Amino acid sequence: MTSQPHLKFAVLILTVLLITGIVCYAAFSPPAPVDPVRIMFQTDAGKVLFTHQTHTEDYYLDCLDCHHNIDDDETYNCSDCHEETGDDYMPSRTDALHETCIGCHADYGAGPVDCNACHVL
Repeated sequence: MTSQPHLKFAVLILTVLLITGIVCYAAFSPPAPVDPVRIMFQTDAGKVLFTHQTHTEDYYLDCLDCHHNIDDDETYNCSDCHEETGDDYMPSRTDALHETCIGCHADYGAGPVDCNACHVL
């Protein structure tokens, strides 16, 4: 059987290794993505899942192709400006998304244009 001093030494070594592992994991963990990978839009017509990777990698779109007022990596919510106010000058978020998404899909034949193709969940 193992002696008491050897057991204490083994527990001490295991504790040091555990703490070292936790510190290393926290120090070298991968950074969080700057932009969300996928967004789930909650709408009256059903949820819409939007995948950034499809649009940026498969269709080579730049962030500014859709996000027209990004300043120095500043994040914002579209609804901050595109509220449901009925203002003809500033379209609602719904109208802005429909115009941008459906317009691009129709122009390039690269995505769905029917309601049920996006509002599926």
